[in-house]
Amino acid sequence: MDEKRRTKILILGGGFAGLYAAIELEKGLARDAGVEVTLVNRENFFLFTPMLHEVAASDLDITHIVNPVRKLLRRVKFFDGEVEYIDLPNRRVGVSHGREQHGHELEYDHLVLALGSVTNFYNLPGLAERALTMRTLGDAVLLRNRLISNLEEADFECCPRVREPLLNLVVAGGGFAGVETVAGVNDFLREAVRFYPHLKEEMLRVVLVHPGEVILPELGEKLGRYAQQKLAARGVEIRANTKVEAVTDRDVTLSDGERIVTSTLVWTAGTSPNPLLETLPCRRERGRLCADEFLEVEGWPGVWALGDCASVPDPSTGRPCPPTAQHALRQGKVVARNIEAAVRGRAKRAFTFKTLGQLAAIGRRSGVANILGVNFSGFVAWWLWRTIYLAKLPRFEKKLRVALDWTLDLLFTKDLVQFMDPPVPAVRNGSSPTVREGVGGLRDADFGLRIDKAGLSLNPQSEIRIPQS
Repeated sequence: MDEKRRTKILILGGGFAGLYAAIELEKGLARDAGVEVTLVNRENFFLFTPMLHEVAASDLDITHIVNPVRKLLRRVKFFDGEVEYIDLPNRRVGVSHGREQHGHELEYDHLVLALGSVTNFYNLPGLAERALTMRTLGDAVLLRNRLISNLEEADFECCPRVREPLLNLVVAGGGFAGVETVAGVNDFLREAVRFYPHLKEEMLRVVLVHPGEVILPELGEKLGRYAQQKLAARGVEIRANTKVEAVTDRDVTLSDGERIVTSTLVWTAGTSPNPLLETLPCRRERGRLCADEFLEVEGWPGVWALGDCASVPDPSTGRPCPPTAQHALRQGKVVARNIEAAVRGRAKRAFTFKTLGQLAAIGRRSGVANILGVNFSGFVAWWLWRTIYLAKLPRFEKKLRVALDWTLDLLFTKDLVQFMDPPVPAVRNGSSPTVREGVGGLRDADFGLRIDKAGLSLNPQSEIRIPQS
């Protein structure tokens, strides 16, 4: 068939919504020789975000919660690059890729918008410049490196005033991401500190700041208070009804006036839809594209929105569907089937889904969960968390690797190895190694490692030399 006559389907975003739309199209419509399906994403892997905190806490290897897109999709084309602009009237999308940001223009007949969300810092003083986040693989590696670096520095720091901010940690946000992060990191620090002879567990201070009365409000007050009690018993300070007001290099100012001396703040307290959506001539609700019950953008036939960037009506509540992974995953499948129905001339199917349950791990083989309206807590909830998310993790290879990591974690202590700064950087032609500032102030030297928002990779221009003894 002539290339110009092919039906072109373009998916923007490779998170839960975009990837599962592509996987569903892979099973059906992508088999048709007259159809071309392309997925555009800035990373060449799918990140399983529910397990992200376990990478930061050294429970899982960094590569075990990511799946290469090219191993998940065989018939769907993949473009590793950035979305620069979306031209809805002319049905074109501008993308770029490579070090030189080489541009391309992609045409489409059907466009799936699954661009997700970005961190919202609410214009708080110093927050965007100094806070760490927990949204990408690079964020998790960055946090783990920061924690280990702080312990190493504090171990031989004799001045209490200098040592104190190194051993204090603040996590802002009492939702799932914040609670699971503070729980995992707290366990990691208290287990690791015994390997540092000049440090004691009493020197550590881990604080969770939450604007509400009870953490994990999505799970209800009973489970939220249970989680608070468990975390408090393990040394986490819960600052309820409190917000972060400002951040400096040395401290965090809270809404109650207290200043916590720390060099590490993890921000999980706010997200906003992708700013690219603001450029589109579509109706939006709180920044999210308004879609109908079939997930088609209002007023734009052939344009579909799902996941965090879409406001999809929930017929059972009358409110938009919550931006959760379980909704995004199923929206992706429904969009794929509706696109196939549109191409084949069949009737479209409305999206209907009710949350099956929500779970949170709160450290030390303990968790909280609500499954089909039934509450679980303690070891049973933790076991459910691991069982359900392991089942949802794509590809058997990754399931096996994660299960092996968890098994070894029962037998051995956590690794204290940093993924950066080897002791001997490469020196070329007698010159000093080039050092650049990377994400969050971490250094990217010529010794061959590069870390960015996408994660850890080998610098292709680098050369690693081993010194002669």
